[in-house]
Amino acid sequence: MDLNLTEEQRLIVDSAAEFLAAHSASERVRDVSAQSGGWDEALWQGLAELGWCGIHSPEAQGGLGLGLVELALLQEQLGRRLACVPYFDGVALAATALRALAGQPEVDAALQALASGEQRFALALPAPDTPTLTAQAAHNGDGWLLQGQWPQVGSAPVTQQLLLPALQSDGAWGLFLVPTDAPGLAVTTQPAVDATRLHGQVTAQQVALDATQRIAHGPVLQALLTHTRCIAAIALAAEQVGVAQQALDLSLAYTLERQQFEKPVASFQAVKHRIGQMLVALETARSAVYGAACLADTDPAADVLLRAAAQAVCEATEAALYCTREAIQLHGGVGFTWEYDPHLYFRRAQASSQRLAPLRWWRELVARQLLDDGITNNS
Repeated sequence: MDLNLTEEQRLIVDSAAEFLAAHSASERVRDVSAQSGGWDEALWQGLAELGWCGIHSPEAQGGLGLGLVELALLQEQLGRRLACVPYFDGVALAATALRALAGQPEVDAALQALASGEQRFALALPAPDTPTLTAQAAHNGDGWLLQGQWPQVGSAPVTQQLLLPALQSDGAWGLFLVPTDAPGLAVTTQPAVDATRLHGQVTAQQVALDATQRIAHGPVLQALLTHTRCIAAIALAAEQVGVAQQALDLSLAYTLERQQFEKPVASFQAVKHRIGQMLVALETARSAVYGAACLADTDPAADVLLRAAAQAVCEATEAALYCTREAIQLHGGVGFTWEYDPHLYFRRAQASSQRLAPLRWWRELVARQLLDDGITNNS
């Protein structure tokens, strides 16, 4: 597998890095995240104008029709700048689920609105360890009545459309496309460790829906959510690589500037070793992420995709946590202060480590899969 970027992909990386350096610098991130319900609407409009919102959506629905590699490249740069936009939730999660259901009029319209940036979307992905859903969907004539709660839905406070899974009376799951201004639906902002991202609790009180608003159900939905989680894990891993990269860059810049005994501390062997270990962790993670993204673009079997996603998210998350912790230490006494940026990246790395599932869940799932395969092959 060739992991070298093409010329077009390098152009994507360079243009994204330049754009975000200008429009999502540290000062801007701090200003936006300090505001009540803060998110960067101007930055979102800029991303939409560049076509980023439709990066991997089909061309027939207004997207660019590119692959997961290109999405991962953008996610890496967005993580590097802690961009305060609902991009991961809208593009990596919601668009991934919607594009698998393309062909339905409601889904195609949603994809077009998402790809243009006209509307923002979020998916209430169920927790992986939850055997059943607490939200219920009951028949209401030809339509549905939605009742229940979905906690910690990423970007829900700033979205206009939600993808909400609910348990039907027949015991199957259904996925419903619901506007956030639907009567009976409420979104409450929830505090988070990472102030650069918003989360909300969604509550439905007898929300009446048309039959066409159920866009998936049954075994098809279960497979869809599993696939979406794996794709989103690779995108989130790419973001963690961006976090680790910026932590390394900040540490290198600071240690080259800080002087002891009339020499930059970066010239000391102990500091060199720590910087070198950060680089090794970062590049190992980047290789895992790029490899998983390339594999995902070949439409692999579900078990193969899961193993690649698990490796990518575990390697990248551990690299991000390690690099951000080292960044705090290498900044010395000021590393713990609010005025310097390392804590912002540590918060993002820590919050993202629990976002789709904890690392132990991914590892246990892969171990179970490999052990079951071994038992089957030896029997």
